[in-house]
Amino acid sequence: MNLSVINKEGQNTGRSVSLPDSIFAIAPNEHAVYLDVKHHLANQRQGTHKAKERAEIARTTKKLKKQKGTGGARAGSMKSPVFVGGGRIFGPRPRDYDFKLNKKVKDLARKSILSAKATEGKIALLEAVAIGTPSTKEFNKILKAISLAGKKSVFYTSGVNSNFYLSGRNIPSVTVLPIQNVNTYDLINSDMVVFEEGAVEILQTILS
Repeated sequence: MNLSVINKEGQNTGRSVSLPDSIFAIAPNEHAVYLDVKHHLANQRQGTHKAKERAEIARTTKKLKKQKGTGGARAGSMKSPVFVGGGRIFGPRPRDYDFKLNKKVKDLARKSILSAKATEGKIALLEAVAIGTPSTKEFNKILKAISLAGKKSVFYTSGVNSNFYLSGRNIPSVTVLPIQNVNTYDLINSDMVVFEEGAVEILQTILS
């Protein structure tokens, strides 16, 4: 399918880019998308949670009461989990939540979301925008011109564009990334996916 390239004023430039069917016109695989999003979120977890267990609690180990004759259960230490302030039974320990996910599954997930977005008309092509100095005001003008003000959108640039990134990072609804960092989570979490004109060719190389 062909998609017209627009400029930062939201006007058609008269140029168009052919979106490869192998990426933008496949039958979406929902399970691959689920696995890739789960993998992404698992990698975001620090896994530094920790609770003190019985051996790590600093409390007296003096015998609390006599062994027999009280009518209650035996008690030999305030470290016992049955007492308030005692150690926790099987508490959380630091761990890594990462799991292996094949590259082919990740590629299939990204292709699935891109195909779904293309079908819904939620993909746009923007010509390369040169911003002299970082300016959130300038970025907001671009969003307004292409009817994306207030909408969740992800912009993929053909390379590292520092000024463009810095201009958009203060806008909560906008994510700006180089195309090499394309991922399923950002794609599925956006209302519109905007590619810089030269990014599609690089994307084809990444997902080939």
